[in-house]
Formats: sequence, structure tokens, C-alpha cells
Amino acid sequence: MPLTNGDIPATTQTQLAAGQDLIDPTTAVQFLENEYKHQDGLDVHTLLDSKTHGGLTYNDFLVLPGYIGFPASDVALDTPVTKRISLKTPLLSSPMDTVTEHSMAIHMALLGGLGVIHHNCSAEDQAEMVRKVKRFENGFILDPVVLSPTTTVGEAKQLKEKWGFGGFPVTENGTLRSKLIGMITTRDIQFHPDPSDPVTSVMSTDLVTAPSGTTLTEANAVLSKSKKGKLPIVDSNHNIVSLLSRSDLMKNLHYPLASKLPHSKQLICAAAIGTRPEDKQRLQILADAGLDIIVLDSSQGNSIFQIEMITFIKEKYPGLDVIGGNVVTVAQAANLIAAGVDGLRIGMGSGSACITQEVMAVGRPQAASVFNVSSFAARFGVPCIADGGIQNVGHIVKGLALGASTVMMGGLLAGTSESPGNYFVSHEGKLVKAYRGMGSIDAMEDKKAGSGAKGTIKSDAGKARYFSEGDRLLVAQGVSGSVLDRGSVTKFVPYLLAGLQHSLQDMGMKSLKALRGGVKNGDVRFELRTVSAQAEGNVHGLHSFDKKLYS
Repeated sequence: MPLTNGDIPATTQTQLAAGQDLIDPTTAVQFLENEYKHQDGLDVHTLLDSKTHGGLTYNDFLVLPGYIGFPASDVALDTPVTKRISLKTPLLSSPMDTVTEHSMAIHMALLGGLGVIHHNCSAEDQAEMVRKVKRFENGFILDPVVLSPTTTVGEAKQLKEKWGFGGFPVTENGTLRSKLIGMITTRDIQFHPDPSDPVTSVMSTDLVTAPSGTTLTEANAVLSKSKKGKLPIVDSNHNIVSLLSRSDLMKNLHYPLASKLPHSKQLICAAAIGTRPEDKQRLQILADAGLDIIVLDSSQGNSIFQIEMITFIKEKYPGLDVIGGNVVTVAQAANLIAAGVDGLRIGMGSGSACITQEVMAVGRPQAASVFNVSSFAARFGVPCIADGGIQNVGHIVKGLALGASTVMMGGLLAGTSESPGNYFVSHEGKLVKAYRGMGSIDAMEDKKAGSGAKGTIKSDAGKARYFSEGDRLLVAQGVSGSVLDRGSVTKFVPYLLAGLQHSLQDMGMKSLKALRGGVKNGDVRFELRTVSAQAEGNVHGLHSFDKKLYS
């Protein structure tokens, strides 16, 4: 018999049953299936019914937990970013001049995501950043920098500063497919006293090579045993045809999730352009630099300018994948899908440094935008990017649960060491980094885009994105500010990915594909949050606390 408290005569079971017959506990699951016809929570369609609940954003709801039958490490995060290109992780960095240049693009790709290089700079500077991304990692390097016997040590040092690596083959006439006579490494030139000496005076001639036709796996095996930094691939006449680098072998070992092209093993690179006529010239320069994905950067993507640009790109550059946007309605999306986009960016006015909704009274809450547009685009096989409104891991999860294939982050990554700009100490004594929206006055008046040339003020990315090139008076749609230091993305992004895996584990979903399927068929359930529920779900009731996100 169970114990009772004081002089209450009834048993515990009788009190809970309130006059009902008790049921065998071992039949609880069957009883649930047979007697409870309505599941907990709401399906996604009911949740995001704007007529009933209005426009929702990420903080307005939660995902209900499911059944955990696997470790978080088993959760697969691979997902498409365009019709033809998939990533191992669903994270993208935004094309903002305080977020993504070559360093961010390189590290995002190494960690399985993608960085989109901003275009608030000259076309040449942007193309140079693309080249740095593409040269950072390779399989066989098919276009290595080759030196001639007359190249000086000083010139070799300059090439090292320009490209970031110091291993160069030396050939008889200084071109690819000519006879290999030696190799120059950083060690050969680092302390050489006379920069005017030719590289032939310091180069290594004791070379290990592999014959043309060697597979990448075989070449990697030769390189790993040789203790050399570079492995030249030569034909039967000892003419160099390609090169393999030990550093690429190590990168492959240290970054197994890296976003790479299957044939060249180079990192995938994306960059943004506008929709003006001069952007066609910029696109040509970027395509020549090896760009893989072009992102059309506009606050309102449903325009004749973007549709014409999409048509132009698909006709002239069929090998380039095009991401259009930004859009928040299915009508906007339909026009860009019909024009031929390979992906869409969703969001208008939801970014942390964006004030479009406040100033222009145009936009849409992000959760409603992501669900409606991505559901429509999925019918045509077009992946979508949830762009804006991401403040934490939970927002990433919600964006993906509502149908986005990937999420794009700006402010969340702006404080990392890989973003452009320098750290400084705020008035409160905290280490911060500058961050600004591309619709801010600062961004729209920035002269970097034209390198100070005549007409520069009309050619920067900020004005182009917000259709303000011809305006005498600029109307800001963004703000300038600062964000707290977040350390390196090499630690911060793995934290985001681990959090994402644990979240999907809580939902009982083993992959992003399973998550999207579970939301579609109603197995993944949601719950609205009142203001009180939001307060309850955050830190509360403490005198003080330290919110350390990861270690």
C-alpha cells in the first residue's frame, strides 16, 4: 500500500484518477494512439496562419521535443545551397563589408559552410578576394605560379606576400608545361641576404616527382612519404603539368567538412554583385577569377533589373549558379524562379542592423517569410536561404525547421576575428568590432567601391542594394554600431553546429532532410509563445549570472 500524508484516507492513485478506473501503465503508448486523436501543439500550417496569429518571427514559437534514439553526433547537417551545389553544414556568412571578405569566406568554407564576399569595393579587389579563396586549397593545382630562372629572390618574396604561400616550381622558360629544373620554398629565400640573386642560386634540385596520370590518392600517398612540401606532376619529358601541396593534404585532414568542388578540390566561393549595367563587367572579372556562385544583392529582389540580370547570367555563364533575392512573398519568389534562379534569399528588414521595416513600412516578419517562400520554392526544387534575424542557435534551428535549406548570418559573425576591421575597446571597457548595415549612411557613402574614382558615390554596394544611386538625399535603411568580440569562427561555428545537432536530437530528427519531412507531414509540432512564456524561457530570477556559451 502506498503511504498517505497525515490523515488523508484516499490513496495517491485514487486522488490522481479522480473517480476513474486506473489503466495498466504498460499500455500507455497504445492508449495514447487510440484515445488521444489530437497531438500536442500545432502543425506548421496552423502555427503560421497569418489570419489567425498574425505574422510571426522566431521568438514567437517553440518546437516541441520528440524521441531521442541516437547520439547528437549522428545528426547529418548536409543540405543544398543551390540546385547543383550542396554543403556539409547549413551556415552562410552575409555579403556585408563588415562581415565577409576572403578570410571569412575561406574559414566558412573550411568549416563546411559558405562565405559570400561583399561588393562594396572595386571589382578588382573583389576578384582578388575570390582568387585567394580559390587558391587556398586544391587537389591538383592545375595553374600553379611558375618562376623562370631569371626571377630574383626579391621577386619571389613579393609573390609570397601576394599569394600567401612560398613554394614555387622553377622551369626553363617560366611557364607551365615547360621543363622543371627546381623548386623554391620559403626556407630557401627567407634569410637570403641578396634579393637580386636569381632563384636558381637558392632553389632545390633534389626533387620528388610523380608522372602525369597519377591519381590524387596515389599522389597524396607519394607526398606523405616524401617529406617534401610540394609534389610536381610531370610528363614523360619532365615538363611540369600540375602540382600537389602538402598544406592541402593537411587541410583535408584538419577540415573534413570543407565545402569543395569534387573535381578540383578547391574551396567553393560565392560573391555578391548588384543589378546595374556596370555589374555585368564586374561579373566577368569575378568569373575569370574562378567564382562558383553569384548572389544578386538587393533589398527587394522582385524587380525588372534583377530579372534581366538573371536572364543575362544564365545565358552567358551557364556554369555559374545564381542566387536571387531578397524576397518575402511567394509572388516575389515566383518571378525570380521563372527567370531561372538556382537559389533564393529570404528576408526584408529582419537583420540586426536593418531598419527597413521601421522606415519604409515594407517587409515581413521572418518566420512567416521563410515558411511561405520556402514552401513555394520547394515545389520547383529551389533551395532557400533564411537571411536575417539570426541571433542564436535556436533561431538557426527555427529557420531550418520552417523550410530554409541554409541560414545566412551577419551580426552573429561580425564580431569574429575573421571579419574585416579592427577590434577596439568600447566606453564600457569591452572588446568590440565595428558592424554596420549595408543600408546605413556610412555604407552608402563609402568610397571603396570605386577606389575614389569619378562617380564613385553612385557605384557603391549600399546605394545599389537599396536603389538609391540617383538620390540627392540618402534615406538610411540600416544603422552603424558595434558587436562584442566572439573569438575565431574556428571555435564559434563548431559551437553553432554542435548546438544545431543537439537541437535536432531533441526533436528526434536525424538529419535536416528528416526535419523538413517531419514538419511537412505534421510529425514535428510547434507551440506559440506568449510574452510570459518568452520571459520564462530566458534567464530569470537570478541576482547575477555569467552567460558563457561554449568552452
